Amino acid sequence: MPRTSRPLVLAAALLVLVSMLWTPAAAEPLSLTLVHVNDWDRMEGIDGRGGAAKIAAVVSEERARARAEGGAVIVTFGGDMISPSMLSGLDRGEHMIELANAIGFDIAVLGNHEFDFGPDVLAERLAESKAQWLAGNVRYKGSAAFPGTKATAMMELEGYRIGFLGLVTPLTAKISSPGKDVAFAPFAETGTALAAELREAGADLVVALTHNDLAQDLELLRVSGGIDAVLGGHDHLALAWYDGRQTVLKAGSQGAYVGVLRLTLDRAEDRRGNVRPVWTPDYELRSTEGVKGQPALARAVEKRRKQLDSSLDIAVGRTTTELDTRRASVRSGENAFGNLVADAMRIAVGAEAALTNGGGIRGDTVYPAGSDITGKLVLTELPFGNRTVKLALSGAVIREALEHGVSDVENTSGAFPHVSGLTFSFDASRPKGGRIVEVFVGGAPLEDGRTYTLATNDFLARGGDRYAMFEGAERRVDAKDASFMAAHVMEFVEAAGTVSPAVEGRIVRLD
Repeated sequence: MPRTSRPLVLAAALLVLVSMLWTPAAAEPLSLTLVHVNDWDRMEGIDGRGGAAKIAAVVSEERARARAEGGAVIVTFGGDMISPSMLSGLDRGEHMIELANAIGFDIAVLGNHEFDFGPDVLAERLAESKAQWLAGNVRYKGSAAFPGTKATAMMELEGYRIGFLGLVTPLTAKISSPGKDVAFAPFAETGTALAAELREAGADLVVALTHNDLAQDLELLRVSGGIDAVLGGHDHLALAWYDGRQTVLKAGSQGAYVGVLRLTLDRAEDRRGNVRPVWTPDYELRSTEGVKGQPALARAVEKRRKQLDSSLDIAVGRTTTELDTRRASVRSGENAFGNLVADAMRIAVGAEAALTNGGGIRGDTVYPAGSDITGKLVLTELPFGNRTVKLALSGAVIREALEHGVSDVENTSGAFPHVSGLTFSFDASRPKGGRIVEVFVGGAPLEDGRTYTLATNDFLARGGDRYAMFEGAERRVDAKDASFMAAHVMEFVEAAGTVSPAVEGRIVRLD
């Protein structure tokens, strides 16, 4: 079966040095395989890779291999499971926990997306999970642990003690919805203290399950000599790193790869007679392309897919006003549906303003007043799977973006902007680049030198539709931390029950 392997080879000099300093003690070595997945929130595969059924197949193969060789297997997860996906927007991640239980994860760390639906929903999902969840730097109502989690865990295997600690990015407070009762302690400081506790309790090997960027993982290892391995997530990297003393393994996202860290754990005696644990690693990033999915999980995924199709036919709310999504309407001026989408985006990420492009609205339909708004309607209109990101940028950049958005309005360009939290007027008879007349944000004139927060979609944020001015903006919520635009619209409508979007003067054309 196709697979990608990235073994890391130690320099010969290092091996010689180790052999001089250590001699084996009287103990049987342990062959331990750590099978790792992170940032998996979609039950189906993507482009022939990933998904629950293929992940389950690889996990089963690794378990069978370890049993045949007399070794042990621990299956780990690096955070971001219950969100974001379209079905999670409907069942708040319940289906992902069900599938994870079937795969058989042993131990997991919370990711920022675990908090997307708030702490109460997260506590429900953790109660349904068979895995041990860790969150060593998460505080809840002043206590040391979030319900259903521990700071650390210890596993004893054939006389060896394997210690685990869990850490999630403190930025979760800003990029998800943990609520006022949840707080996050410093990442590296907390990890260092927890590693010391595990060593004091007799851990022969300390593994940190983390959900943070690689730079923060490496900083954690730099300040904490007590951590042997980081099994990480969050930045969607697929990599194995080893400096001869400590190691990091990350497995990409969505199960496109399954990370496998095979360790030989032993005890050795140094020249002073002290017996200490020693270990040697071997790595594999197993591509799931070409892997035959486990049949039982494939059936479970198909059942859930049919459930999603059925759920999307259910109305989440109703509009009292007509919604016109025809191409000419969404690409030439203010539009009621465009206002609805922009409002949902702005509120979802707590931005001062929002901007999305008319070219992302694709239904080309008129919905009469009184129409039900279903999930299928929203997905028909927003079919690209874009996510809502949050940028911090100057008023001058916002003005530049609006100028670009109306620069080709006469040709019904898809870049035409729909906005929330701001209003503007323009004159299309003027030369391109000088068409914007006035801009107001929150009712006050736009200040070119002031920094504003703007919700937009990830396509525009990376320069799509020639919005190049967004590419260098500070990301307050980046695409990897963001949820689907369509889900935000559904949640917005469902919360209101009845919506009445209308053309209300946000965009005024003067020519």
